[in-house]
Amino acid sequence: MSEQRKPSGPSANGPNGAPHSQTLSRGIRVLEILADADEALTIADVAAALGVHRSIAYRILRTLEDHGVVIRDAAGAVRLGPRMAALARGVSRGLQAAALPELTSVANELGMTAFVTVLDRAEVVTLVSVEPRQAHATVAQRPGTRHPLGRGAPGIAIQSLLTATQWVDLGEGARRGEAADVRARGFATSHDEVIPGLASVAVPLVVPGEAPAALAVVYLGTGQSDAAIGARLVTAAAVIAADLR
Repeated sequence: MSEQRKPSGPSANGPNGAPHSQTLSRGIRVLEILADADEALTIADVAAALGVHRSIAYRILRTLEDHGVVIRDAAGAVRLGPRMAALARGVSRGLQAAALPELTSVANELGMTAFVTVLDRAEVVTLVSVEPRQAHATVAQRPGTRHPLGRGAPGIAIQSLLTATQWVDLGEGARRGEAADVRARGFATSHDEVIPGLASVAVPLVVPGEAPAALAVVYLGTGQSDAAIGARLVTAAAVIAADLR
């Protein structure tokens, strides 16, 4: 008979005080850890990042592997599996479908990686991205990549859409004064905030029924002005929003 434990301590309950599944929470966290990794991870790596014994990490990974969302290579290192891509396509499916043609056009026209981000609690998550076909150097912006709302142009652009009620839930720690400038000029900029050496320009993307979003590009360097890039993104965002009406 398996041992049954009653959850205890602060981690036993969710934000609303209701009990939650620690195993499920750990499984989701493993997926986030793998999504943020630049390469396949060993079981020891996952256990260390999760803060659990290797045997616990192994059981979680085996379960995820059974469902195809995690795969292991010949050396036993783990990474996200193809099933995750299928699941990801179902997230904001309409927004992804509408955004993809414009992202492709923007990426190839500007020679920059173009992407759409959405607000997830107090973080900004990349939903879909496109790299330019021809460029000397491109920046990978993988779907699922996340960073705090208070950092980077996409976060600032999203902040320009938030209401007072939403800020009550989020807290004031992430608020950026530049969000007011976005409402005036239409776009946000950032340099060396999320990843050192990279710059980003982003515009708010209003999609009825979806979380606050932003359309953005990220790049190493360019001879184009922020205003010109921002104007192109504003046009693309308007096309995407129109397609979703």
